[in-house]
Amino acid sequence: MKKVIHRASDRGFADHGWLKAAHSFSFGSFYNPAKSHFGLLRVLNDDIVAPGMGFGMHGHDNMEIVTIPLKGTLAHKDSLGSEGVIKYGEIQAMSAGSGLQHSEFNASATEEVNLLQIWVFPKVRNIQPRYDQKSFDFSDLKNEFKLLVSPQQTSETMWINQDAYFTLGSLDAGKTIEYGLNMRSNGTYLFVIEGDVEVDGERLARRDAAGVFETDKIELTAYENSQMLLIEVPME
Repeated sequence: MKKVIHRASDRGFADHGWLKAAHSFSFGSFYNPAKSHFGLLRVLNDDIVAPGMGFGMHGHDNMEIVTIPLKGTLAHKDSLGSEGVIKYGEIQAMSAGSGLQHSEFNASATEEVNLLQIWVFPKVRNIQPRYDQKSFDFSDLKNEFKLLVSPQQTSETMWINQDAYFTLGSLDAGKTIEYGLNMRSNGTYLFVIEGDVEVDGERLARRDAAGVFETDKIELTAYENSQMLLIEVPME
């Protein structure tokens, strides 16, 4: 097993007033050649958007974009004609493919929205752009994993144009859980949303992350009630 550790304090930070953003990988004005990507995972942004503010129409192409609200509500609109609002418990997946435009705004006039936006390089380039969103029940998520995103088009998960898997985990203090990789050639980027967990002898606090590869499983132990996102991606 090999691993890289990314501490929350080592992320790139940008404060635009209406937007406070933390970048796990090089993005915008933050550039660190040692943190340009993890395998085919290119971006993991932890954004806090002020009430009523957001990103106007802008373009993307050939990128798989997954958005996960942690708090608040986010309004989406795009050039495909898709329009909707997502909140905690809902996931948004978009294949930019050959190109599209979209906007994202805080749907509330009074509360901040905190979201994770994740970009993964696609498996097939220039596909037809698409947008989808799905609701998940996290109320019974206790000491287990829930698969959110996968390469398979099923009714249980969201589809992504890559051999990648997004899994949400919840673990009570003192509990241990094992995550088995879906593909031996993949690596897993473990992002601690809340809590304090240990992986392969390394303690990870809130918003810390570990990229683990050249293994077929990882074992996690929680030192306090914890929630984590595991992003399994091809390493090349």
